Parts: sequence; C-alpha cells; structure tokens
Amino acid sequence: MSKRALFVSPHLDDVAFSVGAAFAALSKAGWHTILLTVFTQSVPEPTGFALACQTDKGIAPEVDYMALRRAEDHAAAEILGAAEVIHLDHAEAPHRGYDSEAALFGAPHEGDDLELDLPTFDELFVPQGIGGHVDHLLVVRATDHLKARRYRELPYGLRPDAPEALPGDAFAPSGRKLDACAAYTSQLDFQFGGEAAMRAALGGAQERVSRRAPGPSPDRGRAAPP
Repeated sequence: MSKRALFVSPHLDDVAFSVGAAFAALSKAGWHTILLTVFTQSVPEPTGFALACQTDKGIAPEVDYMALRRAEDHAAAEILGAAEVIHLDHAEAPHRGYDSEAALFGAPHEGDDLELDLPTFDELFVPQGIGGHVDHLLVVRATDHLKARRYRELPYGLRPDAPEALPGDAFAPSGRKLDACAAYTSQLDFQFGGEAAMRAALGGAQERVSRRAPGPSPDRGRAAPP
C-alpha cells in the first residue's frame, strides 16, 4: 500500500504556490498524495468587503467565486498528480465578519475557532502562518499538536522580512509546480502581476533544496503563536 502524504492548504492555492514541488515529487515517487483545502465554501450574494475581495480580482459579482476557485484547484491538483482532492466546507474570513484587510491580518476574533477532522496520513504538510492571515493562523492552531512538516506560505515567504524556512520546507521549484500554479488564473494578476511574473517569482524563490527522497518527518517546527 502506498504511503499517504496529506497537504493542508488554508486557501485554494496555498499548497501549490508554497510546496507544489514537494507535492509533485511525492506523487511521482508513488505516494498517495492528498490535497485538502480548508476554506472553500461558496457564499451566495456576497456584499461589502467580501464582495470586494472578489471584484478586485476582476470577477463579476454574479459569478460563484469559490466554485470557480475550486475548479482551478482541481486543475492544479491534476497537474501535481494528486490522488485525492478534499474541499472542506468552511467559509473564508471575509464571510465570517472580517471586514477589512487589517482585520484579515489581525488577531482571530473571539469564538472564531476551527476543528479539523483529517484523513489518515503518513506525512503531514501544514502551513507556518508566517503571513499572519487569520485563516492561516486558525489552521496553525488546529494542527499545532500534530507532528508535521511546516511549510512557509508563498508569496508571503518572498518578502525580505520573511523568516527562514523550517525543516521540511526543502523542495526547490519545479516546472510541474509552476504549471500547477498557472491553473489559478483568478489569482495570478492580483498576487503576482500575471503568469509570467508568477513564474519568475516562484521559479527564483530561495527555498532550501533537498536531494534526498522524502523520509521520516523532521522534528516539528512551530509557527509563531497567533
């Protein structure tokens, strides 16, 4: 039976942008790779800041933005060789009362908690929360007790003040990763300034490189507390 690698993504793109090369490498090596994204719920007729988070990416108000993004995620997962794609039914922060960019990168609201019932795995990849986005911090909280490889999220990790990679964040960019990232067409202009800029930014990211086949998880790295 194949070993199972579970990659937990707060949003529909975080794993591909951040550790898509690791995902593709494990898929190629015969692992049963699982892409699980936490915040993917469609919310009908969004308003206010939640709607602005859609329209500022050029997506018309009548479009089911999250359905569009889930379709992009399936396309990316196919390129990465995913054996399973799981979309959990949690709403993104703008639909949970975080009504400004400052709120998105502030402390989680009281009572805004997250519990995750994860499928079985042999290796677990989860975010560090380095960008400070509230959804990422909730995923960090929900998985902090687990032994895992903790990846630094990109493009947050491209900032000059970003912390160094933790053990387990040790895979260089690859062509398959960049092709998968290109599947997230709704995000490329907003996040990078277009596909060419994305390929340049992620292709040149200073990630640590591991030439060894994936083995037992290293000691768990801890993200900064929310």
